[in-house]
Amino acid sequence: MKPMKRRAALALLGASATLALPALAQQTVTLRLHQMLPPQATIPARALTPWAQKVEAESGGRIKVQLFHAMQLGGAPPQLYDQAKDGVVDLTWTVLGYTPGRFPKTEVFELPFMSGNAESSSRALQEYVEKFAPEEFKDVKLIAVHTHGPGLFHTKTPVTGLESLRGMKIRGGSRIINNMLTKLGATPVGMPVPAVTEALSKGVIDGTTIPWEVTPSLKVTELVKNHTTFAGKEGLYTQTFAFSMNKAAYDKLPADLKAVIDKNSGIETAALFGRAMDEGDKAGRDIAVKAGNNIVALDVQETQRWRRTAASVETDWVNEMKGKNIDGAKLAAEARALIAKYSK
Repeated sequence: MKPMKRRAALALLGASATLALPALAQQTVTLRLHQMLPPQATIPARALTPWAQKVEAESGGRIKVQLFHAMQLGGAPPQLYDQAKDGVVDLTWTVLGYTPGRFPKTEVFELPFMSGNAESSSRALQEYVEKFAPEEFKDVKLIAVHTHGPGLFHTKTPVTGLESLRGMKIRGGSRIINNMLTKLGATPVGMPVPAVTEALSKGVIDGTTIPWEVTPSLKVTELVKNHTTFAGKEGLYTQTFAFSMNKAAYDKLPADLKAVIDKNSGIETAALFGRAMDEGDKAGRDIAVKAGNNIVALDVQETQRWRRTAASVETDWVNEMKGKNIDGAKLAAEARALIAKYSK
């Protein structure tokens, strides 16, 4: 090749390489997000969709998040965490209690009468996990953990005191909650929350423990007419949730897109999910009130009876943790201190 032609060819090659750099830098990434509830439910509508929109906006459209609701991509709710861990999908949101014993330190937030307001409890849980249980989430890129608001009863016949609960078949969402139901005299029936509607309509269960926020999407206020709440800021129980990302999917991102994910992870994201739960609780309760349902508010004295009866659930958990060389009493104290810190 003559010198002039060689220089022209090299110049053309250099120009094409330069043109390719912005194209490479602007490469888009599509992340698939899988979860168990219908799109109108609280977390999909008020947390996951806003989170996805914020990530897309802050990445300049270079991260696209596809939401797949109600287990559209297959599997069952207890498999969601592993779907993120194993790379079946890129992101999942799920209930940690669906995989019993897998997150022992995190379970402390599920103990009876531990917490109430979801936003403050979610901030507390996020800090708690970062300080005391990071190893439980080492297999994923953890976006956030959070809780729901006060857990309560929704039943076909009213629960007006401890005695009226005895013998009722009540759905529980985790092993801690099922142990609590047993101590309170109910017959626990474990199942993921999407199964509640059919179980109530077919008479498999007499009632369910869930927060107000999920009652509309499950049609619970249509299927049962009684709801029992407790005195004080703390609910009967709460459950813990994780929003997780596949590690390899995160590691593949260029540094600037990792920064977008990082900015939308952690305590403020936990608070976003908690706020969504609190807003959902108000909306769910309003629906029950408008429907003319019977809302039983147990007084302080009766609530204390429930607290005393359920207290042995914490003793059981602390003793079980001893067998795992975990100081459960210390962790329970740390959890309560963090909840108090964020409840001010």
